[in-house]
Amino acid sequence: MILVTGGLGFIGSHIALSLMAHGQEVIIVDNLSNANLQTLERLEYISGMYVPFVKIDIRNTPALNKVFEQYSVEAVIHAAGFKSIEESALKPLEYYNDNVSCIMSLLRAMQRTGVRTLIHLSSLTVYGQSSSTLSEDTPFNYFYPNPYIKSQQMAEEIIRDTALTDSEWKIAILRLSNISGAFEHAVLGEFVAPLPKNIIPLALQAAAKQRDYIELRQQAQTLDRTVERSFLHVLDCCDAIIATLQWLRTQPYTCDAFNIAGQNMSIRALLSEVAKVTKSEIKTIDAPFYAYAELDQVGATAGKAREILKWQPKRTITQIIEDSWRFYQQTLKGR
Repeated sequence: MILVTGGLGFIGSHIALSLMAHGQEVIIVDNLSNANLQTLERLEYISGMYVPFVKIDIRNTPALNKVFEQYSVEAVIHAAGFKSIEESALKPLEYYNDNVSCIMSLLRAMQRTGVRTLIHLSSLTVYGQSSSTLSEDTPFNYFYPNPYIKSQQMAEEIIRDTALTDSEWKIAILRLSNISGAFEHAVLGEFVAPLPKNIIPLALQAAAKQRDYIELRQQAQTLDRTVERSFLHVLDCCDAIIATLQWLRTQPYTCDAFNIAGQNMSIRALLSEVAKVTKSEIKTIDAPFYAYAELDQVGATAGKAREILKWQPKRTITQIIEDSWRFYQQTLKGR
């Protein structure tokens, strides 16, 4: 049985459904801070299976211990946590408390109950470096002034230090691109909040005329003055996790990191692609000057994942937008 933390969130729910599609039993834990029980109902309806779910905050170590004691957990996929770079600058304590405390509590519970296989979902921003070709050998910039990035760096250091204490640990850290898209046939996707934190949901709102315009920052040192990001389909992310799980099962001991990266694109070019797919104008206005630090480029090479995990992305940015738009339209119709 695979335990998925944050398993009712956007990425976590797709991971859970993908695991079930590959014949794996899953148990989901989530505190519902960024999710709802409608997603659980949808997972059970799609899979035709009962999906064990426990509502807990994984920072509550005694409660988490009980989950491990009750269920026969083979491995953990850690998808819980706060993930907004911008929000973290405004709420640093929340981000340190959530992201760092979560991984500490999870590792303690795993250590106590003898579960030693973990896939930790990190981010390409963890390097704290502006580059379109980040590699796993790129050193972390520990001085980059952002709480989310620092919290991810701390989490990875905690994981590595813990792995050194026990030769039975099998850990993979996956540093992810910006994730979007939806499951095939729009059966599952991202439920867009009224005030989204990510660019594609914002663009979908504009395409659906639920938002008049998007504020576009144009202060990056790039060709079109907007930041460049790597975008990955959520199902490519799920494929990477399945491949990583299979690889970990063959390892006697490991603690390694992999870039799970998709196609690079500037925000201006992305909005143009959204307009093309949705056949709707995406109006933009100049955003006010943004005072916080911002990485101009975040992209990576994925050669290590291709060589070791036998994984590479299959889906284009166009497909990411098409699948996201299809699911979003379904939600607007109440389906």
